[in-house]
Amino acid sequence: MRLEYRRLPPFTQDVGIALLYFAGGSLLYFSGIYPIFGQPAHLIWTRFLLLALVCSLQLLRRRKPALALVLAAVPFGADIWLGMSAPILIAFSDHLYAATLYGSRRLSRTMIGLAATATTGAVVIALILAEDWRTAVLAAVAAVPFIITPVWWASNIRTHREIALRERANARQLARIAELDRNAAVAGERARMARDLHDVIAGHLSAIAIQSEAALSIADGADPDTMRKVLKSVRGNSVDALEEMRAMIGLLRSAGVGEDETTAPARLGELSKLVESARASGVAVTVANEIEPEVALPAAVDLTAYRITQEALTNAVKHAPGTSAAVRLRLDGKILTVEVTNELTTPGRCSDTGHGLLNMRERAQAIGGSFTAGPAEPGWRVFAALPIGGQSS
Repeated sequence: MRLEYRRLPPFTQDVGIALLYFAGGSLLYFSGIYPIFGQPAHLIWTRFLLLALVCSLQLLRRRKPALALVLAAVPFGADIWLGMSAPILIAFSDHLYAATLYGSRRLSRTMIGLAATATTGAVVIALILAEDWRTAVLAAVAAVPFIITPVWWASNIRTHREIALRERANARQLARIAELDRNAAVAGERARMARDLHDVIAGHLSAIAIQSEAALSIADGADPDTMRKVLKSVRGNSVDALEEMRAMIGLLRSAGVGEDETTAPARLGELSKLVESARASGVAVTVANEIEPEVALPAAVDLTAYRITQEALTNAVKHAPGTSAAVRLRLDGKILTVEVTNELTTPGRCSDTGHGLLNMRERAQAIGGSFTAGPAEPGWRVFAALPIGGQSS
């Protein structure tokens, strides 16, 4: 089984690096080609000891890089005093690399200036101490790659790592934002479906319940025409509820946008059905439709006006049975106003809270309109202003 270096624990990697530098340096010492300039020195075992100290400090290269660099500078300085040798210089260059890569951001920036200063100082000292200036320049040029290159290389790696960390953080944030957007879209879609389901079913079922109760309360032998009218309205509301429910289910189950809907969405052209249903439930409804027949309203505005009127009449039937209601539709420039007023059997019985009023307000605001509902003469007033500019028909 092949052992991959990157999968080893960091401390194990540092131990391997230290052993590798010590083995390579020992080989150079035994071969006698270790001096940077001049002849091999006789203090060979002292060199081994200094190399061992520098290499052992590499065990701190990740955890305490600054401390390891400072401590390694002591045997490195002793090696310079004895005559600079290649093994210790190479091992010390790894401390420069580790301090730049694993140290703090401030230390990493400091290492760049320190490397340039050290290189310049090494050249000046070599020119002062060496007997032949050519040898001094050659030694300085040979030492430059072991000071400048490690710092430059580590600085580039650190920069790329920081960029990668920022990109990963940005990716996580974008993923989180996308998740929140999906959750908001799902919540919005659920709210819209709940609103549509309420508007489609609540009005018809409320009318069916009230009309059925009225039919049951009619005494035997009563006017058969009245009974027939009530039962006909019950059946009409049942059929309409089934058709609209079937259309909604078909829309939810459809695989593509291009599939035909089973039925067209309700519009103000079907307002008479709402009025007849409310009248059959015992509410006297009057309608004032001031919109010219040839005016084609945008589909969104038309449907919104229909649903608001439907919900307002449903509330009138539920909360004020046996009273009167008035519906007024008016087109003033680019604004369609829908106004539904009704009497109240008990003052204060209605309130401005509930799913019905909330759905009406949401529908009006969804197309840029406004909605108000509250007590007013003769009892309760629902008013919506729906802009038709910019809507597609």
